[in-house]
Amino acid sequence: MGAAPYGPGATARYPAPGRPVHGAPYGYAYPPFARPGYAPVVPAPQPVVDFSTGVHRLHWATMPLRVLVVVGVFLAVAGVTLLDFGLPFVALLTMAVTGVAVLGAFGGWWGLRFRVFNDALVLERGVLRRHAQQVPLSRLQAVDIVRPPLMYLLDLSELRLQLAGGDDSEIRFRYLNRKAAEQLRASLLASAAGLSGRTPAAPERDYYQMPFGLLIGAMALRVPVLAAFALLIALGVAGIWVGEPGVLGGMLPLLLGLIRGFLSPLLLYMTFRAAISPDGLRLRYGLVRSRMQTVPPGRVQAVRIVEPLLWRAMGVARVEANVAGYVGDRQMESSVLLPVAPRWLALSLVNQLFPGTEVSQVRLHRAARPSGAVDAAGIDDTVFVTRRGVFCHTTEVIAHARAQLVRLSVGPWQRLRGTATVYVDSPPGPVQVRASGRDPVEARGIVNAVVTRAGRARRETVGPERWATRIRG
Repeated sequence: MGAAPYGPGATARYPAPGRPVHGAPYGYAYPPFARPGYAPVVPAPQPVVDFSTGVHRLHWATMPLRVLVVVGVFLAVAGVTLLDFGLPFVALLTMAVTGVAVLGAFGGWWGLRFRVFNDALVLERGVLRRHAQQVPLSRLQAVDIVRPPLMYLLDLSELRLQLAGGDDSEIRFRYLNRKAAEQLRASLLASAAGLSGRTPAAPERDYYQMPFGLLIGAMALRVPVLAAFALLIALGVAGIWVGEPGVLGGMLPLLLGLIRGFLSPLLLYMTFRAAISPDGLRLRYGLVRSRMQTVPPGRVQAVRIVEPLLWRAMGVARVEANVAGYVGDRQMESSVLLPVAPRWLALSLVNQLFPGTEVSQVRLHRAARPSGAVDAAGIDDTVFVTRRGVFCHTTEVIAHARAQLVRLSVGPWQRLRGTATVYVDSPPGPVQVRASGRDPVEARGIVNAVVTRAGRARRETVGPERWATRIRG
């Protein structure tokens, strides 16, 4: 097997712009925000708050909430110990701590001001000593609205801005009125796209709402969950049968594992809903803590479609992605684009995220010496696709325009086997695109093909910044 499938003469099979795609919810491979000639639709309602003019502060309820947190922590940590000095002393000390907390909360609330000015978010902090920070909205990677249970009751929201630049590049607004948070999100996304900050929230179209029965079935039909449940039942029966309570102690780790692997995802994605709008992909989920995640166009760097053994019989899959701006725990928390969905819908979403391709039609070529039951790779003019796995099949897709580094690796064991591995790196995340078990000549052909197409893609698209001003008819 040589480099011909990836050489200059290779042909890519994907639909022309506007060609219908079988099974796609809207009938076309292009998403609304990438369709040539698309013009954003401005809805009739006017903004609740105009963040493009004037200076704004957080909601006033931020102050009493901070005071309650400080006083609660003080009483929980030192209150019991201080009871030995008498209740009046504890009451006076609590009043002093409350006074200091009130001053600190008021200073923090009054000192934090923000405004949207000239395609940038301007933050000013401090009372006696002012500190100003100007954040170009071209660095905006994602916008999340989080509503913990208490904030849900108070009709407040926390707005999180993910910026390019690493782990310290997140900006949080705690807290804003729910409607004000939604309007600020719309204003920031519009400014980042090159539109006016007064542009109201973009309209959206429902893409997928997860059935609750499908979520339960998919979470239960996983080998680790089934094995833990079977072992839990076996230990319980054995403990009762032999009359040895100590055996029941082994049930606790299994029970905690089931809570983490089954109950936690169930509560997290019970209300999952995905929608597509001109300003990006919108995800809403969370039963205990409500969350709305918006990923602007072009911010998804690489995608992974995961099909566990038992899920393949159901025809469902999970879609994960590397989203620029998320790092660490936030990356793992926000990497799931579709927790459980029909496989055709998962493929359709990838087509929406990477316009100009149809992943199911990319011709995949098996490795010369595969390391598993499935080990294949393919390329077209838009994406590089790999597929591997024995029990769990994993399909990984990266757009050529998003490839940051292309590597060819040959380890000691690979030298003995006469194989090589090609890595196509993207920003950090759960997806690592690689093609293993390749003949060295073929691997070199893959590297050359990806590098060539990546250079061409970067010349044709200057990036996702100000995407709304670059749409051509």
